[in-house]
Amino acid sequence: MPVVVVANPKGGVGKSTLSTQIAGYFASQGHAVMLGDADRQQSSRLWLSLRPPAARPIASWDVGDDQIAKPPKGTTHVVLDTPAGLHGKRLKEVLKLADKVVVPLQPSVFDIFATRAFLDELAGSAQAARTQIGIVGMRVDGRTRAADQLHTFVDSLGLPVLGFVRDTQNYIQLSARGLTVFDVAPGRVERDLVQWQPICRWLDAK
Repeated sequence: MPVVVVANPKGGVGKSTLSTQIAGYFASQGHAVMLGDADRQQSSRLWLSLRPPAARPIASWDVGDDQIAKPPKGTTHVVLDTPAGLHGKRLKEVLKLADKVVVPLQPSVFDIFATRAFLDELAGSAQAARTQIGIVGMRVDGRTRAADQLHTFVDSLGLPVLGFVRDTQNYIQLSARGLTVFDVAPGRVERDLVQWQPICRWLDAK
């Protein structure tokens, strides 16, 4: 049962957007998915409450302050949305669960430097040695200079850039209805699905 953790201690980088989209992708593949929300804002849990009954089911994963309940039998894929400020003991506990860690990162110098210490801590963690780690550029066009700067920064850390998620109203409008780009007609979100292809391949890889 793969557990994908979405983490970045900086707020406002798109963790909940990325978490819900990943859960939506797994559900679109017919998997039994659970989505956990360890953030006090509970954005992912709110999104789940908005998800229409006709959409592919995604269950809520019970995540408490002190411990994380084990997913029930039959669950095949788990996604965990984490809070801002994640580090130290709490980070180590989360990494013990994780098979893959996805770090959303906006390509601004402020976001990059704010995330640098976290990435160093992540790379130096003993638990991270068995965990696959990848970066997703958020709200960026992969053809821009900003994307090149992000690549340069991440390459210096030896971590892969999985892909880019562009800045579009599609995510805002779909999230307000508890949906993802994987829940609607492909023609409506064609550009977004193309961007997600390399990210999905990494998620599916063993």
